[in-house]
Amino acid sequence: MERKWSQVEYLHETVKNPNIIIKGTQSYYSNAWGSYFEDDVVRYLYGDEHSRKNWQPQWELDKLYIGNYVCIGAEAVILLGGNNTHRNDWFSNYPFAECILDSYQTRGDTVIADAVWIGMRSMILPGIRLGEGCVVAAGSVVTKDVPPYTVVGGNPAKILKKRFDDETISRLLALKLYDLSEEQIAELRPLLCAADINALEKAVSRLR
Repeated sequence: MERKWSQVEYLHETVKNPNIIIKGTQSYYSNAWGSYFEDDVVRYLYGDEHSRKNWQPQWELDKLYIGNYVCIGAEAVILLGGNNTHRNDWFSNYPFAECILDSYQTRGDTVIADAVWIGMRSMILPGIRLGEGCVVAAGSVVTKDVPPYTVVGGNPAKILKKRFDDETISRLLALKLYDLSEEQIAELRPLLCAADINALEKAVSRLR
């Protein structure tokens, strides 16, 4: 099927893997070229059709949690658990089958919070948490957690700036915007597409 830049893949409609947990109906992947999110973006995650039929997991499986209103750019890569069997503290980091249980080191779940924007061709390493409203610049390699409403970029990704001052970020987090229903968030759209924190706080208070 020919794809256009104006088309996106809404994750709640396409993701089948039980280890990928999608919140809400607004998060999308810009799959203008290449394959679909679950086939191309997510790497090394048990629970796809092949692994369910052919493999018996030997450890607790890591999960991927994706919040609502998340935007994922084309050809991004999210590396997850299942391949963490290369021990650099051993003389050989080759994953010998006989030692596979001892070689596995969990990185934990990967969490992409609400309203995160992941740029094109960026890579998220296993066990990372991307905080609410953060931005990952195109082509970045994220090796550490990213604080809320922070822009990171580079390889390895470093903090470039905060989207707002610390007080405004604290007030935004306190609102717990994305615990509201999608209908309520739709009502707030004019204020979300602006930068008046006082007006937004008053509107959220009325909704609650």
